[in-house]
Amino acid sequence: MKVLIVGSGGREHAIAMSVAASSHVDKIYCAPGNAGIGMIAECVPIGAMEFDKQVAFAKENAIDLTIIGMDDPLVGGIVDAFEAEGLRVFGPNKAAAILEGSKAFAKDLMKKYNIPTAEYENFDDPEAALAYLETAKMPIVLKADGLALGKGVLICNTLEEAKAGVQQIMMDKKFGSAGNQMVIEEFMTGREVSVLSFVDGRTIRIMSSAQDHKRAQDGDQGLNTGGMGTFSPSPFYTKEVDEFCQKYIFQPTVDAMAAEGRTFKGIIFFGLMLTEDGPKVLEYNARFGDPEAQVVLPRMKNDIIEVMEACIDGTLDQIDLQFEDNAMVCVVLASDGYPVSYEKGFVIRGLEKFDDAEGYYCFHAGSKLDEEGRIVTNGGRVLGVTAKGADLKEARANAYQATEWIEFDNKYMRHDIGKAIDDAD
Repeated sequence: MKVLIVGSGGREHAIAMSVAASSHVDKIYCAPGNAGIGMIAECVPIGAMEFDKQVAFAKENAIDLTIIGMDDPLVGGIVDAFEAEGLRVFGPNKAAAILEGSKAFAKDLMKKYNIPTAEYENFDDPEAALAYLETAKMPIVLKADGLALGKGVLICNTLEEAKAGVQQIMMDKKFGSAGNQMVIEEFMTGREVSVLSFVDGRTIRIMSSAQDHKRAQDGDQGLNTGGMGTFSPSPFYTKEVDEFCQKYIFQPTVDAMAAEGRTFKGIIFFGLMLTEDGPKVLEYNARFGDPEAQVVLPRMKNDIIEVMEACIDGTLDQIDLQFEDNAMVCVVLASDGYPVSYEKGFVIRGLEKFDDAEGYYCFHAGSKLDEEGRIVTNGGRVLGVTAKGADLKEARANAYQATEWIEFDNKYMRHDIGKAIDDAD
């Protein structure tokens, strides 16, 4: 069969690698893709938000399955555009993707269906938000309602910081229209855990847990980014936590969406906080996490095409989802200055060292071929250097060893990805 993947990041590279391993697939396209994806798929110069062109390409090339990797097209309704033309596509439709597209919707859904989450209030008037903050307990969390590349969340320790945050989000529109509405919620403490799941509208199958590192600098300092590294599984996601989440969070979310007439088929990403009062939902995403996909998908034993088709057909209850009994760590190599400003176009050296290194992966996020055919940097997050290990400590050591194989000007990374592993001992 022929498969089209929509997207251009490390997540889509990880998806492409899993798709390439499927016995059902003969040809992979990716639109628009990147230099790394181009090694295993044919990249097509069509933007992720160019729905008409994506649909036309799928029809002209007799694509059997299209996989939507990114949040923007999902929230924008790309699945609806494909389905309207009778094309087979994996991902939630626009009505269901609102689970990620609007934090206010997600919070209201959790409140209505008693799914554990932080206390909150929604605001569409900055003056009302400022008035609310005067009596609120600090620290507090401000969230732009819409999509903001994973950066629309501000943790404010003082009233002054919180007021400045309202100014940034709602008045200055730092995150554009995503800040037309805002969620203000209580600050929760505990371990963060990411849990990805496949969903067919009724049935949910949980993937291996992971933990992301959002801040740009060591010690969780600096600005929020799209993710500077991750590891899987999380030692803090215990059997007891899983049982609680299955009963009170995972299945109830799927059922709530169905009850709202927004039947969800695709990926639900649960961002969880393990608080003293039990697990609570921090956020939902409607697609694979990036870089979580890079440490979860290579450990999945199942054929990804069979699982995705079961989601589309409503037969996920027949799938026994299985993962390797090992661990993976991903360290993101970024351009110095990310996420604010950075230079592009530097030649990347050392990629060939991953070709025959079993258990080592280099997922491309911001790369492209230059006019001379060289692979050069083309983004803030450039590569996700990823490695397996028998356990998390071995995987972490392997990943950091592999970061030394890669060189490019302006190379930057955090040096404490997975440090929480040591704390778990």
